[in-house]
Amino acid sequence: MRHPPRQGVEARRVAPPYRRGRVLAPAILAFTFWATMAGTTAPTPLYPLYEHAFGFGPVTVTVIFAVYAFGVVAGLLLFGRLSDEIGRRPVLMVAALLAIVAAAAFLVTGDVTVMLAARVVSGLSAALVTGAATVALAEAMPPDGRIRPATVALFANMGGLAGGTVLAGILADLAPAPLRTPWALIGALALLGLAGVAFVPETAPNRSRPSLRLQRPHVPAEIRGDFVRSAMAAGAGFAVLGVLTAVTGVFLSGVLRLPSATLTGAVVFTAFMCTAAGQLLNRVVRPGRALVLACGGLVAGSGLIALAMAAASLPALLAGAAVNGLATGMALGYGVTVITTRAAPDHRGASVSTYFVILYSMLAVPAVGVGVMIRLTGLRPAGEIFSAVVAVLALGVLLSLLLGSRRASRHA
Repeated sequence: MRHPPRQGVEARRVAPPYRRGRVLAPAILAFTFWATMAGTTAPTPLYPLYEHAFGFGPVTVTVIFAVYAFGVVAGLLLFGRLSDEIGRRPVLMVAALLAIVAAAAFLVTGDVTVMLAARVVSGLSAALVTGAATVALAEAMPPDGRIRPATVALFANMGGLAGGTVLAGILADLAPAPLRTPWALIGALALLGLAGVAFVPETAPNRSRPSLRLQRPHVPAEIRGDFVRSAMAAGAGFAVLGVLTAVTGVFLSGVLRLPSATLTGAVVFTAFMCTAAGQLLNRVVRPGRALVLACGGLVAGSGLIALAMAAASLPALLAGAAVNGLATGMALGYGVTVITTRAAPDHRGASVSTYFVILYSMLAVPAVGVGVMIRLTGLRPAGEIFSAVVAVLALGVLLSLLLGSRRASRHA
């Protein structure tokens, strides 16, 4: 029996989301994702300028950076399910609005307190946009298209993190009002994203009332070993990314006597873009080798960063940032793949949130620890000690993998 074609609201409800706004919607979603994430790393090349303007030291810089990561963790725990409940578009609009608020706060800031509040708001915006935009892109793009939604989401995310540092650095070096102009542009970009998302069709299939409750961490028993090992490896890499983001400007201006905001942005840009490239490498590396190679890369990257501290070498710092980024991306991609392919479907969302809570905690806590060490021992010794700790953690994961492989071969 043939049913008459659906019309009006009912037809729109059942139409595949990617057929509506097939060209513009993904571009708008990706741009909003990019612009929001760009605002989260824009302060990186500006920290030395803030130090001079407000008279604080490296410890304060690392705390300002760390509260951003804590804002992300709080957002993931409180609002991880929100886009499933109220829809992707409202969450994306709130994320863009929070990015605008954070940029406006930095635009007018005159003290550390306002900066800390702005960083918390920025962290919340990142937490909201990451999940909502990633899922919205998957729903708005054709599943059989030449470009995968996951690839677009990856480069919007990491491209924003990388682009924010370079954009702010160039403007700080070349434009008037170096502590104001970057934020005016970042705020304008987020405002443009907010305006665009307002016209993007909603892609969430079902919506309900929001239930704001703290999400409990969850690690499925069937993947616990691989989950923990990949989280520790990727967390070690995130710790390096956090420290690079927080203190690269201090190292370049204070040790190398290269007070260039653009150069600071270039170092962090290298780290984040290599993190994106590392995730793509997982497509050509056998799953069993991905985490082993990642651990080896983390050890090598730590050695290069320690060399950069000891020899005051910019090339070693750039190489260390690149190698650590590639290794971090491989570990991250391996962990996400394990969760999304081997965990029970009804536990995957909570498991992904738990995974990123661990990573962002590793992004924040070591940065503060390094800030304290800088105060006690100086920047270069603190960097060397931190690099050694990361290398030991990566070696521990690598040893666990090798022992696990031996046990598996014995029982085969």
